[in-house]
Amino acid sequence: MLSFDSSSHSEELELTLLSFQEITTEINYKKAQNSLRDLIRNLDLSDQEQAGLESDLSRLTEMLDKLEHSLVQIAAFGMVGRGKSSVLNALLGQEIFTAGPLHGVTNKINSANWQLTPEKLGNTEENLQTLTISTGIGKSKIQLIDTPGIDEVNGEVREALACDLAKQVDLILFVIAGDLTQVEYNALSRLREAGKPILLVFNKIDQYPEADRLAIYHKIRDERVKQLLSPEEIVMVAASPLQAQAIRQADGKLKVQRQRGQPQVDSLKLKILEILNREGKSLIALNSMLFADEVNEQILQRKLEIREEAANRLIYKGVMFKAVAIALNPVTAIDLFTGAIIDIAIIITLSRLYGIPMTQAGAIALLRKIALSMGGIGASELLATLGLSSLKGMLGLSVPLTGGLSLAPYLSIAIAQAGVAGVSSYAIGQITKTYLANGASWGPDGPKAVVKNILDSLDEESILNRIKSELQAKLRVNQSGINFEK
Repeated sequence: MLSFDSSSHSEELELTLLSFQEITTEINYKKAQNSLRDLIRNLDLSDQEQAGLESDLSRLTEMLDKLEHSLVQIAAFGMVGRGKSSVLNALLGQEIFTAGPLHGVTNKINSANWQLTPEKLGNTEENLQTLTISTGIGKSKIQLIDTPGIDEVNGEVREALACDLAKQVDLILFVIAGDLTQVEYNALSRLREAGKPILLVFNKIDQYPEADRLAIYHKIRDERVKQLLSPEEIVMVAASPLQAQAIRQADGKLKVQRQRGQPQVDSLKLKILEILNREGKSLIALNSMLFADEVNEQILQRKLEIREEAANRLIYKGVMFKAVAIALNPVTAIDLFTGAIIDIAIIITLSRLYGIPMTQAGAIALLRKIALSMGGIGASELLATLGLSSLKGMLGLSVPLTGGLSLAPYLSIAIAQAGVAGVSSYAIGQITKTYLANGASWGPDGPKAVVKNILDSLDEESILNRIKSELQAKLRVNQSGINFEK
């Protein structure tokens, strides 16, 4: 008979699944690196667009550097006096961060790299075994970050600083030193919204009798943070414990002094290693991409705002140029031809502004599609051009014969015709801008929906009023021997 060793096959299956998970994690990590490289490479920002965005661009580069070096960032948050700096120093095994009871001791964000060694984890078999398992984080670097107290002065600025940092880091240590206060609960809730793993670090347990310590722990676990954290995310430590020691004085009397003892943070170290071993690279990749996506959205928003301002100026110049050209020209055929040429020029110039170069044929095809979708405005311009141009031409020719009496109606018709042409060109420019801002795509609604949305927002009267005074000023020139000034 064939024997079936279920335990052997179970272990083999577990190893296979673990190997598959590691491969998947590595693939996703590489994808995140490539995605961020492409994002930075394809930002396509002009010098003007880069102005004011240096900080955001620098942060994107920092995210890529973080991915390249597998940098895990762990930040400590908490109120003043809870021992944030002491916890980080205990993890490091040396006094790097300034610790003290006064407000403002930690008045800026500080960081230090953390290298784990067997000596720092202790020499128990369990600790060494856990350290061996933790080699799954490979060449990852761990950076510990200290932050100002959440109850410091200038709270709004510090809260914004904390929220911004929470979006960047991979793991949050929220340090308390007793039962949770309302301020701490509110801060913990806001940090929870960042979507990052959080360890609630109950520090200074050496200051409580064991019964009181456990009572506080159960109160926190079962009531205070039940909706925010699981029991596995709560760790008790004594980062800088005070121990009583009897010292015999010169007179022979014993005096009890409290001295600093060895930090008791091994449980926190092991919990951090457990998290990093299980999902360290995934955390780095996920958090880097989420933060990069947010920064990229801000950059793109700024980029579109700058380009939109430039596009609006360009459209307005095109509108004015077309309106003046139509107003001054009395020949119907030339009116139609000139108007189309100017609209095509607006489309081509806008395409260059948005980094989507377009040929003349492409611009004509886009103009035709826009014109068909515009319906009423396009028809109005055509009728106005055909009808008003003929009347304007006759009035222009009759100015010398009437002694200038036909000049007033000539100007009135010229301005009306120019206004219709200007509104049409404005609509075409805005529709083209929207099309190009969407990456030369109409989006899910199609061209007619885009056109309708833009046309619905147009105020024809205000556009006409906007250009009316400028048209009148420009029309007061000597054109074809006719003096438009009386």
